Amino acid sequence: MEKGIIQLTGIGKSFKVAERTAGLRQAAKALFVRKHRIVEALKDISFTVNEGEIVGYIGPNGAGKSTTIKVMSGILVPDGGTCSIMGYTPWKERTDYVRHIGVVFGQRSQLWWDVPVIDSFELLRDIYRIPDEMYRENLAVLTEMLALADLLGVPVRQLSLGQRMRCEIAASLLHSPKILFLDEPTIGLDAVSKLAVRSFIRRINQERGVTVILTTHDMSDIEALADRILMIGKGTLLYDGSLEELRSRFGTGRTITADYREYVGEPVDIPGATRLQWSTERAVYSFDTESVVLADVIAQLSGSVELLDISVDSKDIDEMIVQLYEEHQI
Repeated sequence: MEKGIIQLTGIGKSFKVAERTAGLRQAAKALFVRKHRIVEALKDISFTVNEGEIVGYIGPNGAGKSTTIKVMSGILVPDGGTCSIMGYTPWKERTDYVRHIGVVFGQRSQLWWDVPVIDSFELLRDIYRIPDEMYRENLAVLTEMLALADLLGVPVRQLSLGQRMRCEIAASLLHSPKILFLDEPTIGLDAVSKLAVRSFIRRINQERGVTVILTTHDMSDIEALADRILMIGKGTLLYDGSLEELRSRFGTGRTITADYREYVGEPVDIPGATRLQWSTERAVYSFDTESVVLADVIAQLSGSVELLDISVDSKDIDEMIVQLYEEHQI
């Protein structure tokens, strides 16, 4: 069995959160008597990621995604469990470990705000002690791949969000990491910038074999990039598998829309299908492919009306994820 480049076993992490009820009297009381509650951010999280995988790590707000990324990047120390990444324990061997990983937090910057982008890159070169030849080669490749030539001399504060995110990703890869942690890398980006970021992530994975852990709320990112999905809810791992497996479990529903020449007869009933809409020129049905064959639906329609056009829509990934959440009462 292949040994994973990332191995988490039984990881748990709790936080103490101060609490008080609203009101001036309660605020005054809280100055002398503080009440706290314990929030379990992660509960027995275990998974393995193999080298070269792109894994989508998804879940609702507060599910524990960012906490997991912070544990894996060495920022947080878990309360229990083990984490081995490339043979390192991230929080124990952080200085050596961070030379092999890149981290991008979509809402936080590792670039210096008031200086040109190239100055930030050169500071990172010194921090990571990147050899000059490697730095020059990586800078040239990243500049070409991410179209940064016109941005290197611009102060970070003058960049658009999409431009800054491309520079953030370049900054995280200057030292040739083996693993890239991306936490909401496309948040707030326009469609063009999203496509550029996705294309680049796919390219470095294919050409350089970089392992990518991607957390996002944008399911189109997951569909475009992820080989595998890890889904977390309330600190617990709920699903570990491929998109295809998820579709086979929750994505068997189809909606068929049929346009036909004007028909004034009785609506067509199709066994096993639910008629959602019926008019003299259009009908819409929903059905489950596990119990009804698409060809049979079309055949029954064509036997009653003169079909002009047919479209079939599958359940989108957002619906499947919501259904999975509902199954676990998240």
